[in-house]
Amino acid sequence: MIATIMRILFVKLSAIGDVVQALPCLEAVKKTFPGSEIDWVVEEAAAGILEGHPLIDRLLISRRRSWMPMLGRPSTFMGAMGEIAGFFRQLRERRYDIAIDLQGLLKSGVIIGAARATRKIGFYGTRELSYLFLNERLPAYDKNKHALERYLDVARYLGAVDPSPTCTLPIEREREVMRQRITGMMRHGQRLVVINPVARWKTKLWDEKKFALLADRLVAERHAVVIFTGSPDDRMVTKRIGGMMREKAVNWAGETTLRELAALASLADLFITTDTGPMHLAAAAGARVLALFGPTAPWRTGPYGPGHAVVRKGLACSPCFQRSCDVGVRCMEEITVEEVMEKAGE
Repeated sequence: MIATIMRILFVKLSAIGDVVQALPCLEAVKKTFPGSEIDWVVEEAAAGILEGHPLIDRLLISRRRSWMPMLGRPSTFMGAMGEIAGFFRQLRERRYDIAIDLQGLLKSGVIIGAARATRKIGFYGTRELSYLFLNERLPAYDKNKHALERYLDVARYLGAVDPSPTCTLPIEREREVMRQRITGMMRHGQRLVVINPVARWKTKLWDEKKFALLADRLVAERHAVVIFTGSPDDRMVTKRIGGMMREKAVNWAGETTLRELAALASLADLFITTDTGPMHLAAAAGARVLALFGPTAPWRTGPYGPGHAVVRKGLACSPCFQRSCDVGVRCMEEITVEEVMEKAGE
């Protein structure tokens, strides 16, 4: 008699930090069902984290952000429709025993609904009525519970016993590449500090001049080599910050893949960042993270685990979870360079 293989589908599309925080759930589910085959649906921006992951048998990439503008133009409408149809054909090629919605939005609900799966699992009460596509619903989650623990609750529901909150990033090759890149710029006794000064929300940003002053002090007082990171779109921001500095820093914004960024963070003595996806990537890679928080809640989405620190003012209006602010984003503006230096020293 031929044994059937259990097939499991993960749907976690975005964003970078959320995908990283879902990786411990992947490992816990694989440990619970060691003979299973696991597929994962992800969007383009976070796909680089999962490509080549040893626990993922098939990675399906939703190019929704590319398809949406294509659908709005007559010249590209049919091409987009063809790509979308091809994606759903690929999704439905396999029948799954379990499909897990870790996103909890309409865009993931549609994918769960279209998937051929016996058990469709997720949380009740998720946004945009996405839970209507499920046939097994966990109780609505506590919004103040850390996202990583929330994802592990799904693994526990499936039988995982004491799942680990850590995960393994397959970045050995990238770590060697990054080690070679930094070797020539480091002298004996120097420390490596990586600074990621950007974020998608304007309300999460810290003043660029303060980042410049912070980097100057790290170089002058802590004998640090400072490397700024970010996406290609962030390069002008990091260039402006470097232009305000007295000391020299390295601008690698747009020059690393996501896995290379994780590898670089793992080699650093400290990773300083706003509340953004690379913060979670650095924490998962084993870096010591110092994160600046304003409108969001570190107990929900902060760097997970020991060895990290958060600088936060704790104003009465924070966390507000707003992308815009009518009172000047005081929660970020009132964070001082001295406070960040003090935490860095710790």
